[in-house]
Amino acid sequence: MSERAFGESPVVITEEGSVGLVETKYFTFAGGQDLFRLENGRALGPVTVAYETYGALNENADNAIFIEHALTASAHAAGRHSPEDKAPGWWDVMIGPGKAFDTEKYFVVCSNILGGCYGTTGPSSVNPAAGKPYGLDFPMITIKDMVRVQKALSDSLGIRRIKAVAGGSMGGMQAVEWALSYPDKVDSIVLVASGAVSNPQSIAIHKVGIRAIMDDPDWNGGDYYNGRPPARGLALARMIGHITYLSHNWLWEKFGRRHPDPESMKRRLDSNFDIEDYLEYQGARFVERFDANSYIYIMRAIDIYDAAEGYGGLAASFSRLKCKKALVASFTSDWLFPPYQSREMVDAIRENNIPCDYHEIDSPYGHDSFLLEYRTLTESIKEFLGSF
Repeated sequence: MSERAFGESPVVITEEGSVGLVETKYFTFAGGQDLFRLENGRALGPVTVAYETYGALNENADNAIFIEHALTASAHAAGRHSPEDKAPGWWDVMIGPGKAFDTEKYFVVCSNILGGCYGTTGPSSVNPAAGKPYGLDFPMITIKDMVRVQKALSDSLGIRRIKAVAGGSMGGMQAVEWALSYPDKVDSIVLVASGAVSNPQSIAIHKVGIRAIMDDPDWNGGDYYNGRPPARGLALARMIGHITYLSHNWLWEKFGRRHPDPESMKRRLDSNFDIEDYLEYQGARFVERFDANSYIYIMRAIDIYDAAEGYGGLAASFSRLKCKKALVASFTSDWLFPPYQSREMVDAIRENNIPCDYHEIDSPYGHDSFLLEYRTLTESIKEFLGSF
């Protein structure tokens, strides 16, 4: 096995249980006069959704599992697009024959979120009314809007019921919203390193990242698609964000205070510790693959999400749930979505008499644990899915 940097963390590459070669597909709806109405009242259309499927839908159309991705991932969750691909999808270790989401039993679906830049309609898509990318003309979107787009995709695939909606980080927020918006369709939810609301620290960190992008002269008010992208601002925003995925102990173990030439630190301002070089690398790689406007829109959608909105409290909001079961997992070193946020969801779920398995996993990897602690998660998820 080897590792590479992808999305929010290194992904372990393994061929065992692979789904093999896969293809990203596209579904378009809300064309013509029948536009998609957003939560804020604005209309959008047509809407295209990039998605991938693994496994087969059964005759009862009730073995589907929706995988919800985090902030900067894509629909490519498992397998490879070609034999030459250096690495598989972002959650390949969890999806495939015999894995946590067993494609011999389940029809697994992963779609790129609304507002993204990996094939689903977002700020970098062409606005049909203007003949150029939306930029900041793209409407504000919410987690609920993302889920409603996925519901349209689900209907187009002929899915009658969903066995589970599962996701880590922001993906967990989408899973919660699926169960709240469509309680009669979702049998269970799997929430990993997530929360029902964005905490103030996360909002503050996002604010600095958004400001870094907007203060880049090349951002040009979001209209940069025919010129230079705001690479410096986006790279800085990514470096800031990436720090939140890690943990104090992991940073000591991985980097410490190592430097290739400690004496040069006393002579040159541009002499870096290893951790600084790592962050520079992450920022540079991110600029190559992600759209700055999408990053802003998605972070804002995370900031404003509140699963208790309009209900006075989480337990009251969760009274809408009709799940058979729930699974919640957190990680001791995660300070982006600390364990207390997972426990809040567990308490609210159980208060509504829904069986809820909770695992607080001791891990040194910080928020990235939801991608790296796949062996522990696999054991828990397989047991959970096999119990009903």
